[in-house]
Amino acid sequence: MFPKVPDQHKNGKPLVPNGLGVLYVLFTTVCLFLFYFLSEGRSVQSGISAPLTLAVCILFGGFMGLLDDWMDLKWRYKAFMPLITALPLIYFAISMNARTAITLPFIGSINFGIWYFYIIIPLIVMIVTNTINMLGGLNGLETICPAIVFLGLMGISSLTSSHYLLMIGPIIFWLILVALNLQGKIFVGNSGSFAIGMSIASFAIIADVKLGLLVSIIPYIFNSSLILLAVFFTHKKAAVAFKDNKLESDHKRSLVTTITYHRPLTERKIVIIISTLIALFVLLAFIYSLVSLPI
Repeated sequence: MFPKVPDQHKNGKPLVPNGLGVLYVLFTTVCLFLFYFLSEGRSVQSGISAPLTLAVCILFGGFMGLLDDWMDLKWRYKAFMPLITALPLIYFAISMNARTAITLPFIGSINFGIWYFYIIIPLIVMIVTNTINMLGGLNGLETICPAIVFLGLMGISSLTSSHYLLMIGPIIFWLILVALNLQGKIFVGNSGSFAIGMSIASFAIIADVKLGLLVSIIPYIFNSSLILLAVFFTHKKAAVAFKDNKLESDHKRSLVTTITYHRPLTERKIVIIISTLIALFVLLAFIYSLVSLPI
């Protein structure tokens, strides 16, 4: 049913079903529509809905990922296509009179005013979706790391609101995909990585956990910065050599190649190291959000 691609980091390069992220998109959309119809997801004052806004964003994220799987889109297109999804989020934020300030550690609260709607929201969507899509290539890496970030944001949201309830069903389904991906039985593909990235960005805006998002994705931003700088200055992409069930690199052009720089490691160990790093930043974001609560 799903196209199969070779697992580049396994002996014999076995063929593995790819693109199962579309199942997450379908399941999440159904869950959000059910949440809308069976609960009070509709705002009486403005006639807008958090579940439906999330559903639209995630559907577009999955569609964009499918286009990339089918057509292998160039990065200049993938970088700016998520901006389309910012439109329903901008409408939602304006209609709900969303908070336009972002509190930064050691700096304080910065109120962006009207620029929050038309500049900050599109930037959040574009940066988060693309950075999450850029960290992958190993079994479990493109699934478990976003799951850690998402669970952290849901935990932060639970401190002040009930928006986390929207994503309980979808995150459980995503964790099933995580387990299968870790075992090397499936790949979620670009449809999955773009959809989960869009889920995280949209949820952070709707639930107003922007600071938690910013801290949580620092490792993602570091990875993307290394990749883009390497491509810009050296015109070379990050790559790892596979030998004796271990991965090693002779350069530092990404987070993975930095960790494996002249240090052979198994695929599982690399995933554990990066997942632990992201978990530490997510924990830091949660602790900061907890101590920042008004007494």
